[in-house]
Amino acid sequence: MRLILDSFWRAVAYCLHPRVIVLSIAPLVLMAALAAGLGYFYWDPAVAWMREALDAWPILTTLWGWIERAGASDVKAVLAPLAVVFAATPVIVVLSLLIVSGLMAPPLTRLVSQRRFPALQEKKGASFIVSVFRSLGMTVLALLALIVSVPLWLVPPLVLVLPPVIWGWLTYQVMSFDALAEHADAEERRTVLRANRWPLFGIGILCGLLGAAPSVVWASGLLFAAAFFVLVPLAIWIYTLVFAFSALWFAHYCLDALAQLRAARAAAAPPSGALPAVEIDPAASAQWGAP
Repeated sequence: MRLILDSFWRAVAYCLHPRVIVLSIAPLVLMAALAAGLGYFYWDPAVAWMREALDAWPILTTLWGWIERAGASDVKAVLAPLAVVFAATPVIVVLSLLIVSGLMAPPLTRLVSQRRFPALQEKKGASFIVSVFRSLGMTVLALLALIVSVPLWLVPPLVLVLPPVIWGWLTYQVMSFDALAEHADAEERRTVLRANRWPLFGIGILCGLLGAAPSVVWASGLLFAAAFFVLVPLAIWIYTLVFAFSALWFAHYCLDALAQLRAARAAAAPPSGALPAVEIDPAASAQWGAP
């Protein structure tokens, strides 16, 4: 718990560092251009398709009729844009995670190591290419898990549990690996991740929940459509800052855990130059008159 809280407040403080603010702009520009382009070309068709899908569900026909009799006119016109927003949110989250992992996580890890762990040796346990391909593989697995679990989202408690757990697992797998890629060798990385599996998974879930918070900016119905080019960059920048904070949190935690592991091993190792212990045969001791 001490390591979690210590790395948490350090990550919050580092988010105010000018280098972190500057690094958050590059993914913002790329993601804003992507979201704006997709919205410009596909927003109206996506909303129209979603409205047709809502009309086509027989199970919902009774619900729409009951809502309209209660006084709400054309509720599907409001729900369709919101459904598109919530459907697009996971894609934005995944792309943000990949961009932050590829463009921001390595510089942020170096920032933490230079300022807090300057004496920590870099053993280059994984290359940038390995990290990228591993992130892509974990992302594919997370997307498959999301697709498979979609029917379970209709169960009210599970819709609040499954997405954060999946995002938490993805964040934990990607961020912890990247935090140790430069400084730990393969054996040290496995040891640190195995010993801290559940705390890191918990950090991943908390970061996943923080990543869902900017959806409030998106879920504004007609205001979203009217202020598309304002709300989309704002939401993406919030996503970027959340994932920058996540990268910093994992960097502080993992590098601290790695430093403690090396310190414990150094303390347990025999001093250099010390003679190894030799087991004396009792018979030989008696032969030479040893007491």
